[in-house]
Amino acid sequence: MATARAKFYDGKTALVHEVGVRPTASELIVFRPSDSGILARWPVGELRLLGDVEHEVVPLISRKGDRARLLVEDPDLQRQLAISIPLLTPLVARKPGPFRRITMLGSLLVLLVVFFWAGIDAGSERLAPLVPHALQAKLGEAVLAELTEGTTECRGEKGLEAINGLANRLAKAHGYERPVSVSIVDGGPVNAFTLPGGYLVFYSDLIQQAKDGSEVAGVLAHELGHVVHHHSMKSLARQYGIDLLLKVVTGGYSDMLNTLTTGGGLLLALRHGRAAEREADATGVEMLEKLGMRADGVAAFFERMMTDEKGDIADKAGIWSSHPPTRERIAATRRPPTGAPPFSDAEWRALRAVCE
Repeated sequence: MATARAKFYDGKTALVHEVGVRPTASELIVFRPSDSGILARWPVGELRLLGDVEHEVVPLISRKGDRARLLVEDPDLQRQLAISIPLLTPLVARKPGPFRRITMLGSLLVLLVVFFWAGIDAGSERLAPLVPHALQAKLGEAVLAELTEGTTECRGEKGLEAINGLANRLAKAHGYERPVSVSIVDGGPVNAFTLPGGYLVFYSDLIQQAKDGSEVAGVLAHELGHVVHHHSMKSLARQYGIDLLLKVVTGGYSDMLNTLTTGGGLLLALRHGRAAEREADATGVEMLEKLGMRADGVAAFFERMMTDEKGDIADKAGIWSSHPPTRERIAATRRPPTGAPPFSDAEWRALRAVCE
């Protein structure tokens, strides 16, 4: 069977893997064409097709309980999968005629645009900050448990005290009086993200690869910018609709927790738009400067990302990127290397050893 005819999204990063796919009687095997390394082995009985299989051009293939996704666009490979695995027959099922589909799609797009701009976008901006903090925290805890399942959390007490102490000082400098909590997950990717209720997650690879404490503090301040502006709640509201947000406001959040903490769309739902990323960048630098700390770590981190990635990924992605071009962010956050260090020498050593 020919290889490299499908795209694999691992559900952990934004990378797209070109893969080969091999069906057997009992499982669907996803592998790298270059060295035949196995990326996933999905039992046939746990496979599922996502989306509206009747109208989707190419439904995504997934495994129950797995955030990874497989996109098979090659018609020959679709037919082979449909023959080998009856569950995947909709991949080659006949779709509605083009005229009907175009008419339906056009009408739907008009309704979606009106609904989005008049309801979800404006409503999420106004309603998300009004959600009681206790409910935001409960939602954040549930999402944190889902996203960190199967990972190892770092427990170094002194290191966690160092980063959490800095996080809460920075948040208070901006007038955010609620507690924030930073968890550190052992390993990669070199990344961090924010959840509702003031929960932050750092991967230890980011800390280990940082040049110094100012880079970690820069990333931390940026993520706190998302916290103080309620970007996570706004993103979830946009993704899942005003109805779910109203359930939280009125106390009926149990159904929402079940919806948000299942399926692979959660990481996508938590992604922020370009405006939110710019706002978090600016707020992060402002927090550091208010405390008289070095604020050059934000731009330094972005510069190192460009070096490591051998270019500006956001710029290459163009309008499809949820982040502004990295060069633009560097120019906007560049500061002189002056000010107090964010961590003492002892704190920085403890943070670097937080997973040991």
